[in-house]
Amino acid sequence: MKRKISLVVIPIVAIALVWYLFIKPNDYLVSFTANTFPGAINQTIKNWDKRMGVNTSIKQKNLLELEQELKFGDSLIHYNWTIIPITDSTSKVKVSIKDVSHSLMNKIMIPFTSTVLEKRSKKNLINFNHLLNDHINKFKVKVVGEDELKPTHCAYLTIEGLQSEKAFGMIREFPFLSGFVKQHNLKVNGTPFVEIKKWNRTNDSIVYDFCYPIVKTDSLPFHTEIKYKEFGGMKALKAIYNGNYMTSDRAWYKLMDYAGKHNIELENKPVELFYDNPSMGGNELEWKAEIFMPLKNTDE
Repeated sequence: MKRKISLVVIPIVAIALVWYLFIKPNDYLVSFTANTFPGAINQTIKNWDKRMGVNTSIKQKNLLELEQELKFGDSLIHYNWTIIPITDSTSKVKVSIKDVSHSLMNKIMIPFTSTVLEKRSKKNLINFNHLLNDHINKFKVKVVGEDELKPTHCAYLTIEGLQSEKAFGMIREFPFLSGFVKQHNLKVNGTPFVEIKKWNRTNDSIVYDFCYPIVKTDSLPFHTEIKYKEFGGMKALKAIYNGNYMTSDRAWYKLMDYAGKHNIELENKPVELFYDNPSMGGNELEWKAEIFMPLKNTDE
């Protein structure tokens, strides 16, 4: 009887060991719950990656899956991030960690002792959690529902860059654009806004028009850089964002999450209306922006 049991158990143990030592894709797995939505986590991972001084760019399979390489001494460490939405305001994060150079040794040692990989990974991810929690405490997003943006004429500048650089682009160009409007006594017809024309969600690059609403007249002053256009208005899904305008794009992801759960088709070309002047300072959580994500035209 014992011999029969051994004939069954030994192959199972052998197969399990082979899988654990040579097939298992990671050396160490960390998981935790974050009190925010996937887009905010995705962007914080990328921000944390920059802070780590990594030479290679983080690779994004999609919003929920990212691959990161970190170098520590003679070790090349792979972090594979998976973000799993749970509710509107909570997500589970799994980080699959592998030391490419010392994977086998780590797998042998981890069940019996606390390895350098394990200690470093815990320290790194505690650091990441502090960064994430600090970030999500500095902004608020509330989805209002479907709304309509009114048409307006505007003077505008076209700017290209990264999502994270959008606020800097606005700060840089605002005196130029507003000064032009004031210099030529153009009648202002609303709050400045940004219209995203192209959004590459893989590398977070955007092309956008920074617009100053004005009343259209028969004769508008010519400028080589500042152009005019008719912003046609649109039906859109709306959110209220409070926080630093550097991270107002978090509302884009919140709107996409909401749309996905409510079967609403969107054009991923958000429009942002800004109601506060960051140069005046104050409590950032009191800064307000209205974020609109256009509804897809089903007639097309």
